[in-house]
Amino acid sequence: MIAGVFVFVLWLAIAVFYIACGWKIFTKAGQPGWACIIPFYNIWVMLKIVNRPGWWLIMMLIPFVSIVFGIIVVVDLAKAFGKSVGFAIFMILLGFIAYPMLAFGSAQYTRPVRAAA
Repeated sequence: MIAGVFVFVLWLAIAVFYIACGWKIFTKAGQPGWACIIPFYNIWVMLKIVNRPGWWLIMMLIPFVSIVFGIIVVVDLAKAFGKSVGFAIFMILLGFIAYPMLAFGSAQYTRPVRAAA
């Protein structure tokens, strides 16, 4: 019983931390922070942040295809905050360290120059 409560509290703390990271990343990019907690809408806003077309949302819902599109979005997110592809790989492999660095660090959002289709 106590172990179950401990696991739940730990899970809740981790979830709140990741929501705070997402909220901060969204607000740094000039988007509403609350959008990070709304399913599907958060993907839509993330695509807007990285300047990708909205139809990518459909691709992000297809198994296996979403992996490729997700990697592209992470690379674009890193670039949108002035980071390198190396940092994007860091985000993919060690996201629990990289996303807080992006959210609470000194990285500034610069709108990607790619034209959205």
